[in-house]
Amino acid sequence: MCRDERCVPLPPNAVKRGEVDVEAFWQKLGGPVLASREGDVWALGAPAEERNAALEGLQAPDFTLPDVDGVSRTLSELKGKKVFLVTWASW
Repeated sequence: MCRDERCVPLPPNAVKRGEVDVEAFWQKLGGPVLASREGDVWALGAPAEERNAALEGLQAPDFTLPDVDGVSRTLSELKGKKVFLVTWASW
């Protein structure tokens, strides 16, 4: 099975009753897996090397948003100043 350009053979325990065991496959690719107790909700995390690469340099990507006055501002405009970023997601 493949993920992007990276392909790996399925481990022997990855196919059960003719279906791919996604947990075994994802762990083979180095990604963390979480599941609800009922097994109806799953989260497949990015592999450690992807998470580490994203944290390298500890620099947020540049983006543009309106300020409280409706003026578009980019994060890069604030270079050299202290910035407090707050993020939120409903999921």
